[in-house]
Amino acid sequence: MRVSLIFFLILTSLTASSQTIQQQIEQKSRALLPKVIEWRRHIHQHPELGNREFQTMAYIAGHLRKLGLEVQTGVAKTGVVALLKGGKPGPVVALRADIDGLPIKERVDIPFKSTVVAEYLGQQVPVMHACGHDTHVAILMGTAEVLASMRKDVPGTVKFIFQPAEEGPPGDEEGGAALMVKEGVMENPKVDAIFGLHISSGLEVGKIRYKSGSFMASSDWFTVKVKGKGAHGSAPWNGIDPIMISAQIINGLQTIVSRSQDLTKAPVVITVGKFNAGVRENIIPEEVSFSGTIRTLDGAMQRDVHQRIRRTAEQIAAAYGATAEVVIDTKTLVTYNTPDLVSASLPSLVAAAGMEQVGEGTWTTGAEDFSYYGEKAPAFFFNLGGMPRGLDPAKATGHHTPDFYVDDSQLDVGVRAFCHLVFDYGRGKK
Repeated sequence: MRVSLIFFLILTSLTASSQTIQQQIEQKSRALLPKVIEWRRHIHQHPELGNREFQTMAYIAGHLRKLGLEVQTGVAKTGVVALLKGGKPGPVVALRADIDGLPIKERVDIPFKSTVVAEYLGQQVPVMHACGHDTHVAILMGTAEVLASMRKDVPGTVKFIFQPAEEGPPGDEEGGAALMVKEGVMENPKVDAIFGLHISSGLEVGKIRYKSGSFMASSDWFTVKVKGKGAHGSAPWNGIDPIMISAQIINGLQTIVSRSQDLTKAPVVITVGKFNAGVRENIIPEEVSFSGTIRTLDGAMQRDVHQRIRRTAEQIAAAYGATAEVVIDTKTLVTYNTPDLVSASLPSLVAAAGMEQVGEGTWTTGAEDFSYYGEKAPAFFFNLGGMPRGLDPAKATGHHTPDFYVDDSQLDVGVRAFCHLVFDYGRGKK
């Protein structure tokens, strides 16, 4: 009887402690929401391109230093990494936000609209946060403030990663998650698990969607150079027309998707987005180049698609007496959510958003360089809704467009999700 009573008291104490932590997270995140929105709108109004986020880096670092965190700047050129050492033993949990904008002119009429212009590959271009990275930064800044205020109860160490150049570094520069990993962001201290989120303009505000296993596609960029023989446009029989041959190759690439891949296993996308050929209407050029992207959600399919693209281009070109050179550059890996970590994390998401707001989604052919962190530690990446309530998802503005818009009224859901993940994972790994 005495043993049972002691067990009951311990259990009651633990439950009460857990409820206290949950109540603190709830109250602190809601109270902080106006500041989170203010940070988001400031960052939105002052966007910077990848590897050039100098003001953003300073803005983030200044906030983190005020919280008493150990702050390192200039990681992977313009990234910020901060450590919060909790008052209780536990693992090292990393939380990541990306910080870069895009070379797009904003068309949305809002008080904090971006009018920024910057240099990109030698040209002056407009800049905006057209993918929601401004919300990610603000959410992680808010998470840092809440956890810092609860430092004595935090289990283990929290590593805050503010990553530049998620959209890709300019030109031939290194950057993004791959460079962060290369520079040791997942070490010293070694990360036991990493979490990240992405705002979604097509998911109703406050909702969370996740998927175990493959979640977002790998992204490969390819370029094909077709070399033929120039001729006068009036006498094509005197040349080897690389434009016509390239058209045949492009059509052939689509049969890789429709006729050689098991699309019931996972989707595959091959898109040609650039085509460069010729200088005059009546001249058949000697050379054509075209480029595009490959999206796959399975490693074996990715390798097979690469081989088929090379074979298709080279053999079609050879059939017409031309040559084709194929270069494939991997930009991101498949974003893979570790199944055991996903299962263990679902109560944290429910605590943050409510049972009815959390649901399993499907994979997407969009890509994320968060995938590189998942090579070093168990990883979980999920979506947070930002679409105004009641809007038809079919009418929501798309990411990477001038009209991109998200409702920032419930960014505290993201703050709560990160905080609960830190506490719940930490308690589970004692």
